[in-house]
Amino acid sequence: MRIPMSWLGEYVDIAEGATPETLHADLVKVGFEEESVRRFDVTGPVVVGEVLSREPEEHSNGKVVNWCQVRVAPEGTNAADGGEDVRGIVCGAHNFEVGDKVVVTLPGAVLPGDFVIAARKTYGHVSDGMIASQRELGLGDDHEGIIVLSRFGLDPEVGTDVVSLLGLDDIAVEINVTPDRGYAFSVRGVARELSHSTGAAFRDPAAAPVVTDASGFSVTIADDAPIRGRVGATGFVTRLVRGVNPKAVTPAWMVARLQLAGIRPLGLAVDISNYVMLEIGNPLHAYDYAKLNGGITVRRAAQGETLVTLDGTERTLHPEDLLIADDSGPIGLAGVMGGESTKTDETTTDILVEAALFDPVSIARSSRRHKLPSEASKRFERGVDPLVAPAAAQRMVDLLVELGGATATEVGSTIVAQARNEAIALPLGAVNGLMGTDYSDNEVHEALTTIGCAVTREGETLSVTAPSWRTDITRKEDLIEEVGRIVGYDRIPAVLPTAPSGRGLSREQQLRRQAANGITAAGLNEVQNYPFVGDAMNRVFGSPEAPAADAVHAIRLANALDGEASYLRKSLLPGLAQAAHRNLSRGETDLALVEFGSVYLPQEVLGTDEVPPLGTLPSAETLAALNASIPEQPLHAAVLLAGNAWPKQPGETARPFDWADALDAAKHLAASVHTTLIVRQGAHQAFHPGRTAELFIDTADGLVSVGFAGEMLPELVSELHFWGRVSIAELNLGLMIEHAPREPKVGPLSTYPAATQDLTLLVAADVAAGEVLRAVTEGSGPLLESARLVADFRGQGVPEGEKAITLALRFRASDRTLKAEEASEARKQGALAAEQQLGAYTRED
Repeated sequence: MRIPMSWLGEYVDIAEGATPETLHADLVKVGFEEESVRRFDVTGPVVVGEVLSREPEEHSNGKVVNWCQVRVAPEGTNAADGGEDVRGIVCGAHNFEVGDKVVVTLPGAVLPGDFVIAARKTYGHVSDGMIASQRELGLGDDHEGIIVLSRFGLDPEVGTDVVSLLGLDDIAVEINVTPDRGYAFSVRGVARELSHSTGAAFRDPAAAPVVTDASGFSVTIADDAPIRGRVGATGFVTRLVRGVNPKAVTPAWMVARLQLAGIRPLGLAVDISNYVMLEIGNPLHAYDYAKLNGGITVRRAAQGETLVTLDGTERTLHPEDLLIADDSGPIGLAGVMGGESTKTDETTTDILVEAALFDPVSIARSSRRHKLPSEASKRFERGVDPLVAPAAAQRMVDLLVELGGATATEVGSTIVAQARNEAIALPLGAVNGLMGTDYSDNEVHEALTTIGCAVTREGETLSVTAPSWRTDITRKEDLIEEVGRIVGYDRIPAVLPTAPSGRGLSREQQLRRQAANGITAAGLNEVQNYPFVGDAMNRVFGSPEAPAADAVHAIRLANALDGEASYLRKSLLPGLAQAAHRNLSRGETDLALVEFGSVYLPQEVLGTDEVPPLGTLPSAETLAALNASIPEQPLHAAVLLAGNAWPKQPGETARPFDWADALDAAKHLAASVHTTLIVRQGAHQAFHPGRTAELFIDTADGLVSVGFAGEMLPELVSELHFWGRVSIAELNLGLMIEHAPREPKVGPLSTYPAATQDLTLLVAADVAAGEVLRAVTEGSGPLLESARLVADFRGQGVPEGEKAITLALRFRASDRTLKAEEASEARKQGALAAEQQLGAYTRED
């Protein structure tokens, strides 16, 4: 919410010398977060000038300009910039005549956009300044003609400072208004809060006398389908004014305030309705009375009904939409936007003013359903003072009479809503008990009366009724919060609570953190990406198993932020590829990235997206259907390596990352969560067909696949605009954590020496070396400390169709020095296991 300081000062006393910064500080005390400060950014000599002569000149490019003589200071005196009182100025506009008073920006002035005015030669003349339009001063979008002050009802002296004349020296403070404090979306509400903070006097703009007996215009509230049992409209005040001057313009002071508040001027009637909305907080609407057909009915839309709204869009209405209708049909989407058919225009002379109260839920749903947020809907959906509509309507009528030359009539309607606030019981000890404060009973009582509550005491309990504008206060905790806010947050002690014993990170959280700490300590950089991806990337990097023809292969977002990324990810690799590409484009050519996050896998049978009605407890069947629609969301970890593992340096060439590095990273992640990966040749559509490892873990149910590691498919590397090889890996970390041992076994450190032996086995060429390593490890028994592959040879001396696998074995006992015979026997048992499982044999065989 942006609040011009001059406007705020009309309803609350502001200290002399107050600045936007001090106002922000005062409002922070009562719970409003400061946002920014808004100014017109117009400085320097900008004065009232009188056109003495105007000579049209047509130039070779066909453009006609006016060479003008303009008096910018009283005769015989110096102008604001110290120069002559009459200036020659070239002007391209034609909406003025000799004798008109205009806005002149003299050399040295600076306009919005850091546009500096200087004397310069143009169209054969030296233009000593500029005659300004509304857009050049930041007062509006009109750039077709210059500002003629008489059309704004102004006749100032020549040389008058325009910055103060038009309110361009005003400043707006912007604050963040939380959703529960809709009353603060008005000057009235913010002025009241400032008075709470500073103790300054508050003058309520809604306290002015109003007409309460307007009649003669038919208004019917016929809501036969209320939402949550609440009728869509509970108040509807209308007033008719006649004889509005259609040529009347919005005065400059109002334009300036609207612009500072972030509202674009659109014409007198609309500007006044917006001005009153900002001032009092109740949205209003102006109908061209001549275009109305009969009285007004507030009702729900019929199936298939349509409405053309003020933005020119034809909208198909929903049966829940609340409408304003006349005998011709819908003329407005209640609380959101008016209709095109009854809008005011340059011929309008009779205006029907509407100030209504609509149900917040109904307005919020319509606004979101039609993707049509507006200043009116923003206020209605947060709650509007139910008693303020008559005052808002009266204020608009008064301004139409004052500024538009209209005549107020007694025709209208008066359906005033009732305040819904009920008395709340507040035990006196509850405030200090909840907040840990030492407020006295008088401080509690005064704080509640300060915000407008009606308070009575019954023993040790206060009966508190919130004011009509505080629709957010519904329970005693809300009252306690208000007491703390008004008395001062500085009185609330800061006490660190004692953590209960026996708590801490869960096993899953600990292992997840171990994995992240371990892999980043190994040199990889953790990144986080959005979980939204495109359909093509989901299909490329998702599961290698093709879904059934009628299956849902990915979860599509109903309201995606980006149409090109409208699916929930099935893999972390698309996000990693995007992050890598972004870094590569900025010159970071050597990348080692890791990401941890959830992926979203659709179920074979989807549930329902039907939302159960509000106010009723969903059945077990309904909850089960909703839960069935939630996709499986396992925790994954993914790695992407591109560029060099280490750069070129003296005595050593650069080494690019390859598939082995991706596999090592996967093994590192597995070791961090106390599991061991079993590696087999695999296949995946995103990986190089000859450099893909499928990764398994051994569980009670047998081997379970947990991911892939290897080199990205070269065609995909090219398509994603990488260069060189890119190595990737992705693991189902959640599944690995689930099957990780609860108590990892750590053997004792032996002080006895190791015995090392090599083992060479001949095996069929299609048997994976990893399978040989696994069989030997299992068969060698507890004396085997480690085994690693050192050679995979095919060629001379090896039978055709076979290969020679050489393993380096290390044996050690924890209680003695091993004899060579013991190590040889263990080695022999390992070879025997490989023979039985894989048909391997030694050369000696």
